[in-house]
Amino acid sequence: MKKIFSITLCCTVLQFFSCAEAVSQQTAIQTNDKKDSIQIKNIFTKSLTEGKSYDWLNYLSNRIGARLAGSEGDKKAVAWGKKELEKLGLDSVWLQPVTVPHWERGEKEVARIETQFGNFNLAICALGGSIATPEGGITAEVIEVQSLKEVEELGAKVKGKIVFYNRPMPADKIETFKAYGASVDQRYSGARVAGKYGAVGAIVRSMNLSIDNYPHTGTMSYGDNPDHMKIPTAAISTRGAETLSKFLQREDKIKTKLFFKQSCKTLPDAQSYNVIGELKGSEFPNEIMVVGGHLDSWDLGDGSHDDGAGIVQSMEVLRLFKELKIKPKRTLRVVLFANEENGLAGGNEYARLAKENKEKHIVALESDAGGFTPRGFGFSCNDENYEQVQGWKSLFKPYNLHIFARGGGGADIGPLKKDDNVILGLRPDSQRYFDYHHTSIDTFDKINKRELELGAASMAAIIYLFDTYGIK
Repeated sequence: MKKIFSITLCCTVLQFFSCAEAVSQQTAIQTNDKKDSIQIKNIFTKSLTEGKSYDWLNYLSNRIGARLAGSEGDKKAVAWGKKELEKLGLDSVWLQPVTVPHWERGEKEVARIETQFGNFNLAICALGGSIATPEGGITAEVIEVQSLKEVEELGAKVKGKIVFYNRPMPADKIETFKAYGASVDQRYSGARVAGKYGAVGAIVRSMNLSIDNYPHTGTMSYGDNPDHMKIPTAAISTRGAETLSKFLQREDKIKTKLFFKQSCKTLPDAQSYNVIGELKGSEFPNEIMVVGGHLDSWDLGDGSHDDGAGIVQSMEVLRLFKELKIKPKRTLRVVLFANEENGLAGGNEYARLAKENKEKHIVALESDAGGFTPRGFGFSCNDENYEQVQGWKSLFKPYNLHIFARGGGGADIGPLKKDDNVILGLRPDSQRYFDYHHTSIDTFDKINKRELELGAASMAAIIYLFDTYGIK
C-alpha cells in the first residue's frame, strides 16, 4: 500500500510541476505577445503621426525626379540618399561602387497608323536597351501575334515586317504580379525573336490591365543576337494596341502600315553606387538584417511608386528604430540599391561583396511593389521560419495585415537567398500598381501619404520581430 501511495504521490508531483511549467511557458508567451503588441503599436503610431517617408519622397520625386542608371538624376539621388542617412545618426553610412549600363531615350518617340484613308497617331515609348530607328523612322506592314512561339512558327513570313505582340495581361488573375509575369516575356524577348527572322521592328502592347493612352517602358534584351539582327523595339499604349488590332482585323482588309521613330542610344557603362546605412547589433552584430528598395527609376515619370516608395519606407525603418530608441540586437542595414530597372547591377554587386566578406545575412526585406495600402508579406524561407512568422499574424491583425504567404522577396535581395535565411517582400494592394508602372504618370501626386506610412510601419514591425527572436 505504501508503495502504491509513493508512486501515486510521485506522479502527482510530476504532473504538478509539468502543469506549472506549462503555465509558466504560457505566461511567458502572453507576456512577450503583450510586449510585442505595445512596441508594434508604438511603431505604427510614430510612423503615422511623426513619419518622415512622405517628405523624403516629395523631395526625391519633385526635386530630383527621374533617375535612370547613369543619368544626372541617378547621381543626384545617390548624393541625396547618403546625406539623408547621415542625418539619422546611424553607426555608419557609405557608398558601394557599382558599374551600371547607361541608356538614354533621346527625343520623344512618335508613331502612327498609316492607311489610304488617313493617319492615326499612337502613344509609344522605346523600351530600355533598344536601338534607335533610322533617322527618318521605319514604315512597314504589321503582323500581329500573341506569343514568341507564334513568331518562330511564322519564321521568314515576318521578314521586312513590324511584329506586333498583342497578348494582354490576363485579367482573371487576382494577383496582378502574376498577370504581369504571364505577359512580360513579349516585352523582354520580343525583339530578339523577331530580329532572328528578319523583322525590321517590334512593338509590344504595354504591360497594363487598364485601357488607356500611357505607354509603359521597361527593359528588353537582344540576347546573343548579332548586330544585324538587332531591331528597334517599343511599347504602345493599351488603347493604341486595341486600335491597331482593329485595323489589322478589318474584313475589308484596309491597307495598314505602321510608322515609328525613336532616337535612343546606349552609352559606355557608368559609375553609380549602392547607398548603405547601418545600425550595429548590440548582441549579434554578425547577423545582418537588410531592408531596401531600388534608387533608380525609369525616365518617363519620377518613379514615386517604382521605387521611390520602397526607398523612403526602408529609410524610415531605421529612423523609427532610432526615434523609438529600439537598440537592435542584430545589425540592421538599409540598402538603396542601384540599377534594378535595367540590369540589377546593384543587387548583384551587394551580394557578391557580402559573400566575399563572409557576411551572414539572416533576413532581407524589400519594398518594390508600390506605395499602396500594405496587405502583408511574402516569405521565401524554410518550414521552421515560415511556422514562426505564422505565429506572428495575430500581432498584425489590428493593422489589417493578413497576407503571410509563401513566395516573396524582391529582385535586389534575391541574390542573397540561402537555404537557412529569410527573404521577404512587402505586399501592398496591387490592383492599381500596373496603371502607373514604368509610365509618365508614376508621379508623386499618385501617392497617398497614409498608405505610404502604413507600409513603412509594417516593415519596421516585422523587422522588430525578426530582431527580437532571430531566425530558426
